[in-house]
Amino acid sequence: MSSGSQQWGRLPDLLARHGSGSFTEFVGAVAPELLPGRRPLPPGSAAGLAPHGTTIVAATFAGGVVMAGDRRATMGSVIAQRDIEKVFPADEFSCVGIAGTAGIAIEIVRLFQVELEHYEKIEGHTLSLEGKANRLATMIRGNLGAAMQGLAVVPLFAGYDLNAEDPAGAGRIFSYDVTGGRYEEHSFHSVGSGSPFARGALKKRYRDGMTDAEVIRICVEALYDAADDDSATGGPDVTRGIYPVVVVVGAEGFRRVPDTDVGVVVQEVLTARMTNPGG
Repeated sequence: MSSGSQQWGRLPDLLARHGSGSFTEFVGAVAPELLPGRRPLPPGSAAGLAPHGTTIVAATFAGGVVMAGDRRATMGSVIAQRDIEKVFPADEFSCVGIAGTAGIAIEIVRLFQVELEHYEKIEGHTLSLEGKANRLATMIRGNLGAAMQGLAVVPLFAGYDLNAEDPAGAGRIFSYDVTGGRYEEHSFHSVGSGSPFARGALKKRYRDGMTDAEVIRICVEALYDAADDDSATGGPDVTRGIYPVVVVVGAEGFRRVPDTDVGVVVQEVLTARMTNPGG
């Protein structure tokens, strides 16, 4: 094999060395400028230069957790996108929703997905749900410099805890602040500009022992209430067929609810609100 083939036909030796199970740490050592939080930014606030996404809700049911997000992204008073997706699978048994600067948030989510896959391949087993939540906290902390200039990312992480003693209570929810602080929430939570209204709706409707179908319904209602009072949160767009992204994570793993099924729930909510607008 020629020297040219050796140069381009195989991975660099650094990539073949055994090291940390963290892909983020590896990139930080090899090419730190590729990480979202390591890029130099000009002085001043950049908050108005990029689309922002809101609102995300999550609630547990007897055997897992449901997460849902509206589809609107805004730039100031302008609707930048009507059908953005803000809820993603993190791995087979967890999901993550994003609020804040959409571009950076999606990049962090993709890096987080690779981080979890990399760990599983290197270590031969998956991280615990606690470990996944901690890894995401570290990644958010790395974005603090950009957050100080208005490019904040505030995710909501949830999943099914395979190590839970009681499978009925295996659904867990974690929230974060821009400094990487990680907090476990109980029963339900919401992030984004419409979160106070969504959380208030969940507080009124949530009860222990609900089924996944019941939790899907109250999550859709919570997003409807958020859109009713927060201009940055998009309500269901029946004309365009744009509905919230809804996912379920349980013992069978991650499942995205089809738009047709979400559309049925949306129609039920709209019909009920025709006679009782306040819910």
